[in-house]
Amino acid sequence: MKTLILPLLILISFFSFSQNFQEDISEAEAKAATGWFGKPVNLNTGNYDLKYHRLEFTVNPAQAFITGTVTSHFVAKENLNTVTFELVDNMIVSQVMQRGTPLSFTQNNDDEVVITLPQMQAQGVLDSLSVSYSGNPVSSGFGSFETDTHNGDPVMWTLSEPFGAKAWWPCKQDLNDKIDMIDVYITTPRFNPSNEEYIAVANGLEISQTINGSNKTTHYRHQYPIPAYLIAIAVTNYTVYSHTVANNGNPFEIVNYIYPEDISYAQSRTPITVDIMNLFADLFEPYPYANEKYGHAQFGWGGGMEHTTVSFMGSFSRGLIAHELGHQWFGDKVTCGSWQDIWLNEGFATYLSGLVIEDFDGESDFRTWRQDKIGSITDSPDGSVYVPAQDTTSVNRIFSSRLSYNKGSMVLHMLRKKLGDAIFFQGLKDYLADPALSYGYAKTPDLIRNMEAAAGGEDLSEFFNDWIYGEGYPRYTIRWNQAGGQSNINVEISQTQSHPSVSFFEAPVPLRINGTQGETLDIVLDNTTNNQAFQPAVGFTVQNIQFDPDYHLISRSNNVVLGTEDFTLDQQFDIYPNPTSGIVNFEKPASINVQNINIYNTLGQLLYSEKYSETVDISKFSKGILIFQVETSEGVLNKRIVKE
Repeated sequence: MKTLILPLLILISFFSFSQNFQEDISEAEAKAATGWFGKPVNLNTGNYDLKYHRLEFTVNPAQAFITGTVTSHFVAKENLNTVTFELVDNMIVSQVMQRGTPLSFTQNNDDEVVITLPQMQAQGVLDSLSVSYSGNPVSSGFGSFETDTHNGDPVMWTLSEPFGAKAWWPCKQDLNDKIDMIDVYITTPRFNPSNEEYIAVANGLEISQTINGSNKTTHYRHQYPIPAYLIAIAVTNYTVYSHTVANNGNPFEIVNYIYPEDISYAQSRTPITVDIMNLFADLFEPYPYANEKYGHAQFGWGGGMEHTTVSFMGSFSRGLIAHELGHQWFGDKVTCGSWQDIWLNEGFATYLSGLVIEDFDGESDFRTWRQDKIGSITDSPDGSVYVPAQDTTSVNRIFSSRLSYNKGSMVLHMLRKKLGDAIFFQGLKDYLADPALSYGYAKTPDLIRNMEAAAGGEDLSEFFNDWIYGEGYPRYTIRWNQAGGQSNINVEISQTQSHPSVSFFEAPVPLRINGTQGETLDIVLDNTTNNQAFQPAVGFTVQNIQFDPDYHLISRSNNVVLGTEDFTLDQQFDIYPNPTSGIVNFEKPASINVQNINIYNTLGQLLYSEKYSETVDISKFSKGILIFQVETSEGVLNKRIVKE
């Protein structure tokens, strides 16, 4: 596996590295999470509801050190006399103040700051306090808090997904509370060692820059609910330029913060962001943070991170721009409510990058994208999109490129094909606008509820049980023939599963029927049971059938077999019991004459060949699958019997 390293000045087409690109994103996000998984939900932070943070940070990009004061406004969810924030224990809290009065506090080895209130705070009461602290933040993977250089110039950035925020500020990290509003004040030296001005970046709209001697304080305000892991800052000698999004007469800026040495490269790549923004707004809803900004801040990391209103970017490929921008709707506005539901962030962002290919490049390239995803998904026979509880301590499992990203995205595509575009996109619009979810948290049942409502109450539990909660994928055998004219063909669909967690994948099965004179007919058969028979209308002589030629269905190792038997005959002819260890009985219509019964093993060896009788004793044959070939006046019929 690889990570992209900046400066990246070679322009490479998306498809030449699409698989590596996806692995880069998921691997880098997984590495960024290293060291913070395995921490249980902190029950000690669940008794208050955060309303506001005033975040005052003093940093120097040349030093791995932070000094800060975080003022938090919160409502008591129950009567409380202590308040707990999460902060790694190497960060030193110097004081806690409440309306000018110092409060008692302790720091413990569980990365907690436990603050004692001067009196009981009653349930429902709003109050505030300020925590002052400093230290060298513990960094994990590519960095919760990193200092580095680019072209010899100092740079610092933060990256907190999923549990890295507590490495650099006292916070509440669990996915159960969003802060309604934040003000961020970043104080830095005004100039870097080369006498170039430092530019500070954070979530939201820049309000002011204040010069204080040799220092500068930059103030950002973000007035939308935000979880702790999406709050971020970065500082270096950025060059800043913007693109304007018309937004139906309410324009806003896409602000790009770029290393000076990479400005030409970035300016050639970032304008496409406007077109992608317009596409997503048309498909779903207007950009959720249009009252503030969207932006890119370059940083020294291999992939990207979708901080609300400003994505930190390691490169500017179109695919990465689309992925991180897509998160502003799916992941930032509506955020996964547990790390088991990470696919609601990553599967969606991955699919949205595919929608960009569909719209900008056409169906052929989108087909290739789907083919690549299916190849990745079916590389192993197991694994569910939904992360099992026992795997939530595994970084690689949660940020699995194969499952959370690729399979999650292709399941969305399959849901789209199942419901149709109108219902699918309406369901996603409803999901984003759902009052219980909008600017809040969602879990998989919340998505199901909205999609079922958009589909007029259709029950989608089977689909989600198979494809999201279940593991693996199906393998298909398509048997077909055309007898008695050209108006119809007989098709039988058989399925096996790669993993026993799913007994049968109910799915629409796409087939392409090709005629002897160049005719083509695409059909979709709703496969709900194994060995299911269909008689679709055709109207021409069939030469061959292709299984899912456009890669709409997650499957692998599929076979299309030209059969000689009449499948309507197959439905009328019964052989029982199955399985059995002794006598096999035959039941058939009186109008059908049977000449011979042949029995083969799975190696194709003939074990039995006799004139027809209503019973056959198979007790002398070895255990396993036996193939009964029945020669009738209407054609040849093949049946499988399991010998116990």
